[in-house]
Amino acid sequence: MPSPTPALTGWYVISLRPQGQHAALRRAAAAHGARLLAVSPWRIAVRDDAATRAALRAALAAPRVVFTSPNAVRAALALARARPRGTCLAVGAGTARALRRAGIAALAPQRMDSEGVLALAALGVVAGQRVGLVTGAGGRDRIAPNLRARGATVLRADVYAREPVPLARAALARLRAADGPWLLALSSGEALQHCLAQLPDDLRARLRRARVVCASARLAALARDLGFAEVATAANAQPRALLAAGVHAASGSIAAP
Repeated sequence: MPSPTPALTGWYVISLRPQGQHAALRRAAAAHGARLLAVSPWRIAVRDDAATRAALRAALAAPRVVFTSPNAVRAALALARARPRGTCLAVGAGTARALRRAGIAALAPQRMDSEGVLALAALGVVAGQRVGLVTGAGGRDRIAPNLRARGATVLRADVYAREPVPLARAALARLRAADGPWLLALSSGEALQHCLAQLPDDLRARLRRARVVCASARLAALARDLGFAEVATAANAQPRALLAAGVHAASGSIAAP
């Protein structure tokens, strides 16, 4: 018997991941027969300065240390010789894997977002205690306020920054040449806003007709506010989860972009 045709054959998955970070989503797309179009509106820049290093040392010395992304783990490892001394918590499975690859055990929630990590028992009673937060500038702004409201002293280290970059001409050309339906895999609201601000009018209109699969309900609400009509929410931000939601979304009708 011939193998069934993959569910997303003929589709294009649009990735707004930072420069150089499309590989995992590309593999997930290919597993379902889709091609990936990398459209990076930003890059990750490690903040290598004395103030950042000092903040990181303080965060890593706390009894509990929260890492918000694989980028936060990679940047911290690049900046600090010291390792965390206490319990490490990861916002998601990808962050936990990045820590484990460095030999650091970490707890991660089933719900892979800020609310999920805040619900972990290790952060339940933190009044009067120090909690390190290793993150990116402007990122995960729900965690620190919630921990402070619980009485914790939050030692935040912004170890990297997301720097907007011009959309590559080659990426725009590939978008124009893509003649099948589009599936936008959305894991960052900032990335979407940077992308929309730079796209020419014709491509912006085409992108808004794409199906969107979002890593959270918050991102789904943002996508709708920005004019996207076909929006679904994935179980989490992992590439496999986004593509699984994409397969479900693709089973309905969609207008070609």
